[in-house]
Amino acid sequence: MTWRWEYVPDEETVAAGAPPAFLVEVEKKADELVRAAEALYLHGPGWQAADEGAKHAFVAGGFFVYMITPRSELVSIWQITPDPHA
Repeated sequence: MTWRWEYVPDEETVAAGAPPAFLVEVEKKADELVRAAEALYLHGPGWQAADEGAKHAFVAGGFFVYMITPRSELVSIWQITPDPHA
């Protein structure tokens, strides 16, 4: 297995209508989160503790909600919220 990120349930549902520049920022931050999770959870599939739950990440143009699931080596992005004033 390798660490990755994905939109859940899918990109079309989560990112529909979001400005392209904002999506670029979301995806850059998601890449960073994957690298950090990979370093923090060295034995991800063997993780026995509870997942940390949902978190927020703020980027230029808004924020998104994500969760790290070490056993699946996955950062899942559930919701993105563009700043309506950006």
